[in-house]
Amino acid sequence: MHNKIDQWKEEIRQTEKAFADMVAEEGLHKAFVTFAADDAVLLRNDKLFMGKAAIDSLYAGYDSKGLTWSPEHIEVAASGDLAYTYGYYTNTYTDEDGNEQQSTGVFHSVWKRQKDGSWKYVWD
Repeated sequence: MHNKIDQWKEEIRQTEKAFADMVAEEGLHKAFVTFAADDAVLLRNDKLFMGKAAIDSLYAGYDSKGLTWSPEHIEVAASGDLAYTYGYYTNTYTDEDGNEQQSTGVFHSVWKRQKDGSWKYVWD
């Protein structure tokens, strides 16, 4: 069983990397919509944004490319259909005065295998 778990963990690691790469190349908006499951939920500023359409609206016009992260931990259910990751992120952005700012924090994502075999986040 360990071999399958290791394979699934590597799939999640590669999915997280592709997600982060898309943010760096195409911006936050496109990446967060692309990697969201249809029923994904985001928690932002003590508010829940439920569903892909709500996530699309939340990030519309927000094409920052300064968010970076990498999972410190990946866990996959023995069934191979759910996983979670967590780690640290850094968000570099330009404030309204034109100064570069940086914020850091901890992320936690839950991933669900889709019918086509791909992984999409259902919670972030």
